[in-house]
Amino acid sequence: MGNERSETDNIRTNTGNSIAVEELDVSTLSGGDRAAPDAGDGVVRRSYRLIGMSCASCARSIETTLQATRGVRSVGVNYASEKAVVELDPTQLADEDVIQAIRSAGYDAEPDAESAVPGIVTMRVNGMTCASCSASVEKTLKATAGVESAAVNLATETASIRFDPARVRLSELKRRVKDTGYELVEPDEDDDGDRDLEKVRVAKKRLIIASVLAGTVMAVMIVHMFIVAIPGYLAIVAALGAPVVFGVGRHVHTAAFRALRSGRPNMDVLVSLGSLPPFLIGLAGFFFPVQTFIEMATTIMTFHMIGKYLEVRAKGRASQAIRKLIEMGAKTANILVDGEETEIDVKELTTGDVMVVRPGEKIPTDGVVVSGRSFIDESMATGEPVPVEKTEGDEVIGATVNAHGVLRVRVTKVGKDTFLANVIKMVEECQGTKVPIQEFADRVTGYFVPIILGLTVLTFVSFNLFPAFHAGIMEWGASFLPWVNPNLSPLTLAFITATAVLVIACPCALGLGTPTALMVGSGIGAEKGILIRNGEAVQTLMDIEVVAFDKTGTITVGKPSLTDLIAADGVVEDELLAAAASLENSSEHPLASAIVAAAKERGVAITEPREFSAVTGQGVRGTVDGSTVLVGSRRLLSEAGLDPAAFEKRLVELEDQAKTAMLVAKGDRVLGVLAVSDPIKDDSAFAIAELERKGIRTAMITGDNERTANAIAKLVGISHVIAGVLPDGKVDEVRKLQEQYALVAMVGDGINDAPALKQANVGIAIGTGTDIAIEAADVTLVRGELTSLVTAINLSRATFRKIKENYFWAWAYNVVAVPIAMFGLLHPMIGAAAMSMSSLNVVYNSLRLKRVKVEPEKQ
Repeated sequence: MGNERSETDNIRTNTGNSIAVEELDVSTLSGGDRAAPDAGDGVVRRSYRLIGMSCASCARSIETTLQATRGVRSVGVNYASEKAVVELDPTQLADEDVIQAIRSAGYDAEPDAESAVPGIVTMRVNGMTCASCSASVEKTLKATAGVESAAVNLATETASIRFDPARVRLSELKRRVKDTGYELVEPDEDDDGDRDLEKVRVAKKRLIIASVLAGTVMAVMIVHMFIVAIPGYLAIVAALGAPVVFGVGRHVHTAAFRALRSGRPNMDVLVSLGSLPPFLIGLAGFFFPVQTFIEMATTIMTFHMIGKYLEVRAKGRASQAIRKLIEMGAKTANILVDGEETEIDVKELTTGDVMVVRPGEKIPTDGVVVSGRSFIDESMATGEPVPVEKTEGDEVIGATVNAHGVLRVRVTKVGKDTFLANVIKMVEECQGTKVPIQEFADRVTGYFVPIILGLTVLTFVSFNLFPAFHAGIMEWGASFLPWVNPNLSPLTLAFITATAVLVIACPCALGLGTPTALMVGSGIGAEKGILIRNGEAVQTLMDIEVVAFDKTGTITVGKPSLTDLIAADGVVEDELLAAAASLENSSEHPLASAIVAAAKERGVAITEPREFSAVTGQGVRGTVDGSTVLVGSRRLLSEAGLDPAAFEKRLVELEDQAKTAMLVAKGDRVLGVLAVSDPIKDDSAFAIAELERKGIRTAMITGDNERTANAIAKLVGISHVIAGVLPDGKVDEVRKLQEQYALVAMVGDGINDAPALKQANVGIAIGTGTDIAIEAADVTLVRGELTSLVTAINLSRATFRKIKENYFWAWAYNVVAVPIAMFGLLHPMIGAAAMSMSSLNVVYNSLRLKRVKVEPEKQ
């Protein structure tokens, strides 16, 4: 029997009843039940919603501040999604400390509901008017069974509650507080979609006000300049422009002040300096004969509002994937309480609850069918349009649709442990991470605004010190640019040109290049059953030189069946099958299951073995009916003093047919040979051919003997076979491939594949495999199809191509536009419009990724 046979059994004890997972250090791979997402070594990963960011410099400022905070191990700030993912030491930092650090940088934040700790919740309290109210609410909460602690803050109108979800539901806490005359409201009841809609609404309101007033200013200016002088013109435009610059744009100036106070200037500083000084200097026209710049200040702020509105709307479109995933989940569930159906919120479900799911309803959360029979539409999880039959004992996935019969389902996973929550988590993690190419852009972004401020001062000084030099350039520009006027005084030209330099520069485009492309790309992946855990995997996957595959469950279906029974002379087939099945009944390996299933189907009696042990890389041994039974390879029998030579020819024939052949011996007799075949997945050969066509070499790492492995490789087109690998040898084989090919991807589905997935440059887990493999992987193929791997590579290449395009246009814009502005050839109003358009170009270029066809076409 091949080495592949014993990959599961080798981690079993000799009783055959438990799995010694500590041998694989599973604790470092599996999520498990814990207080917060664990990043290892006692470090937890927390997510925060950021408030007040306006550009990439803001994100860089927050990131720098948090990195300097004691107890923070790593930080990822995403400007596009307005979130920060922080890995921290909970013994040194709490949420309040992180938020305080963010506030010290001039911004605000709140814990993200998705990373909330189970049993700890902060809720809004409505209806409180005085200290007696808060004391009453706190007393009520503390008196509720299951509540460990409660603290109510009157100033913030919030209640922080620590409770045992197994003893008390949130609905009970809400009911008790309501009975005292107040209301508890969960902060996450306003979902991301509502938040995005509110941002769009606010931005649109600002845009409309600014556009109406600025449009009126421009109309008045045209009449005043070209038709007839308007009495009190300056007072009119000042009255119309003030609400735009100081009202609609108030948040810009406030943010600019905070950024300057923290010593980290951002985009708001550039816009504020581009609008406030021109407006204030324009007001000097009431007392001195100077040119008014109020029209320019009003227009600059209006263009900024236009750009921000379109950017917020486009960013909302880029993050649609997560909203779609959230909307897939059911909102309520019907559960049985003392035999009666009760409707509750899905968030209040606990493990062990029994749900009643009728035809057409969504299954509220992951569970196991305890009664009933139906067909479930699992297309949201697997992409398969054909409903899957489910009966008692079958697992079901939350958010899938019950198509026919009534089911009773026992809850097995709730909250962040469910399939849908993990999909959302992986998509968010990818959107919150960075691509290696982004690191240089981030460093430059940190210096971008100070450099622009320096260039602005240099431009102002240069125009005053060398007016003749600049006049010559502007006279040349005036010949084809109608807005260039070289006849203005040097001071006026210096001021206008310096303002143009301020407002033309755009760090936003640099900051949006990667996150928007990742948001769109990861969303497309999620829709196609491809979950990418981090941005680094996107960049690495596109350059992969070789893909190594596990065999069982990856290239093959993972559900082997018994195909051949070859009994020795004087031995009947049932005797051969009974000996093998009795021993294999203590094993959990798929090959063992196939043998046991065949025995049961033929009505062969199965005896419980007295002893059972796995022999790594060789097979299994044990005692059945007082005799030693061996099931495994040639070596296993030879080392026991038995000669399998009589079956060598048949073994070779079976192995050449890509079957796993196993010798069976009992006592001092070789009973015969069993052959098990695991069908190859329908799309394996096509997917592997597509990879080879792209210039990516393929390899298979398997415990099977070389003959069987080569037979399978020939059937699917694998170019490199690594056979006879022991379970703990896969990591070494991946290392060897890395030495030869540099960048290696590993595809697997089992517990034993997890270390190899971690070792590979990109670990890819089959979604139908174990949770441990999925947790260890950088990419998960939910559907379990290898064509999804081809799609993932195509998607990574398309996404990275968009990232490079975004950076090209962002750099090209700034490199070209800033010098033009410094030479006085760009009016500030045009500069403000161009600045807004540059950010939009990056966002909409990322959205064009949705049009790219990434799925391979079968010929």
